[in-house]
Amino acid sequence: MPLRQAVRVAAYILGQKLRRRAKYPLLVELEPLFACNLKCAGCGKIQHPADVLRRRMPVEQAVAAIEECGAPMVSIAGGEPLMHPQIGELVRELVARRKYVFLCTNALLIPKKLDEFTPSPYFAWTVHIDGLRERHDASVCKEGVFDDAVEAIRECRRRGFRVTTNTTFFNTDSPQSVIEVLDYLNDDLRVDEIMISPGYAYEKAPDQEHFLGVQQTRRLFREVFAQGDRRRWRFNHTPLFLDFLEGKVDFPCTAWAIPSYSLYGWQRPCYLMADGYASTYRELVEDTDWSRYGRGNDPRCANCMAHCGYEPTAVFATLSSLRESLRALRQT
Repeated sequence: MPLRQAVRVAAYILGQKLRRRAKYPLLVELEPLFACNLKCAGCGKIQHPADVLRRRMPVEQAVAAIEECGAPMVSIAGGEPLMHPQIGELVRELVARRKYVFLCTNALLIPKKLDEFTPSPYFAWTVHIDGLRERHDASVCKEGVFDDAVEAIRECRRRGFRVTTNTTFFNTDSPQSVIEVLDYLNDDLRVDEIMISPGYAYEKAPDQEHFLGVQQTRRLFREVFAQGDRRRWRFNHTPLFLDFLEGKVDFPCTAWAIPSYSLYGWQRPCYLMADGYASTYRELVEDTDWSRYGRGNDPRCANCMAHCGYEPTAVFATLSSLRESLRALRQT
């Protein structure tokens, strides 16, 4: 993470502590639409009814939600957000408010939409790369997507944009395949930041056979980090979250810190599960029984190690420890 962003987030957390706020958002998963131009086997978002898939969130509504909760970072997801006709305007409005914006995309529409965006320290593309060519194209159920995404990343970098990637791993991945994709992103594409996550078992995902369990996840990443050099890869994660992935530490879920706001409102309890919706972030926090969720509390959470629930816990633990803060600072 760039130093400016790391300092901003740390100052924001300190401010919340001084105000004695127990629950507050670090990053909002903003879904201004559910429609997508791909049908990935591990995604359940496109299973919404046709009339819902046609809907697009107004820019004013999206900005108001981000302003209401006060989070310093926004991840615009979906669906495919570049299908939103006002996506450029939405990003400009959030950047003007000095929000750190990550636009999550499969990159297929970047060539068509790139001129709507301007490089900024507050903006980054987040391109989904779920493996090298064969593995990625199988994951998104369409040939040629990997090559198009790579070319889009190269063009964004040529134009001076920050580019991050997000890679989801499944039980079809081996330590060697994980190392290969991380080396490729880090050394060949030279993206600015890399995010990784074990796949969560979406209830409505077409493919239910290849999600990782907790023990599988820990074993996979323990071998990856033993065989590779995790200090060399430019991860956009705290060292403690990487420790969590390989089972060195365990954390409770703090899904309220990375809430999801979509066409339906604030989603309970998280981006990955839908147990109802709240009209405001305050209502989400105050009217949700958070003790019901997380591994050991809800059977649906049993195999979840996704960063939307556990990365914020690692961030809070980092900033509560001088030793871990210095460790994270060295990485930054």
